[in-house]
Amino acid sequence: MSDGILNVLKPPGLTSHDVVSRVRRVYGQKKVGHAGTLDPDAAGVLPVFLGTATRLLEYAATGSKEYRAEGCFGTRTDTGDDSGRIIEERPVPPLTEADLEACLARFRGTILQTPPMYSALKVNGKKLYQYARQGIEIERKPRPVTIHKLELLDWDPPYFRLAIECSKGTYIRTLLEDIAAALGTAAHMTFLLRTRVDGYLLEDARTLEEVEADPQAALLPPERAVQDLPRLAATPWQAYRITSGVATTVRGLADGTYALCLNGTFLGVARCGEEKVRALKILHQAPRPPEETREEDQPT
Repeated sequence: MSDGILNVLKPPGLTSHDVVSRVRRVYGQKKVGHAGTLDPDAAGVLPVFLGTATRLLEYAATGSKEYRAEGCFGTRTDTGDDSGRIIEERPVPPLTEADLEACLARFRGTILQTPPMYSALKVNGKKLYQYARQGIEIERKPRPVTIHKLELLDWDPPYFRLAIECSKGTYIRTLLEDIAAALGTAAHMTFLLRTRVDGYLLEDARTLEEVEADPQAALLPPERAVQDLPRLAATPWQAYRITSGVATTVRGLADGTYALCLNGTFLGVARCGEEKVRALKILHQAPRPPEETREEDQPT
């Protein structure tokens, strides 16, 4: 059984679930999950978690993501990309780069965005795209997302290319459609490459073929998922008590969430409140220390 994280370079033409299925076969591991779904036609960074690392999925892909996207003005499709059928055609105004730049400025910062029907968002236990394929339209409420960066890379009418950094939950297809609507036309996405998910970078990603060629070399340690958390270097008795589910006093420790470690070994995630540390996600149980060290090491 393998435990760890893969930074996979997902190719276009595969679903995120297809990638998970291939990883399961490579490692002979049933417990596999991914962070941050990529559309089948999209390519780029897809973090995949194996074994005990899947317990840390909630800490993955919670920060910002970066993309390179291309859109085409004039037509809108039911899926938002060029795999769908055209449902709207609108004339394209004689736009200049200055026009585009002025429009993009309106979409930087926190905006409201309505999730598309062709998405993996669940409503009543069912994914929206499953409703869409049945011809059922579900009411969706706009929700806030943050666009940290939105830059025009190229304008080759009717095609435009953007560099985007955004928060979790942002739909790039919808963003392109909304930009087009603000310009008085329609658009659909023709290309999408995800270049970063939190600390997982495109330049470090491995293709599925590279993973298959050397599975162990491709694995990152589970603690990579919480690399931005401060570390709590526990004593042996503290580590034993915390990983056993016992609330443990750690004097002087600030409130917050920590990566719990013992002698440099990552054990899991713990939360401190009022100098009491409690386990949140434990991957490994710390061994019970020798009894003679209890008085000198055990917290009070």
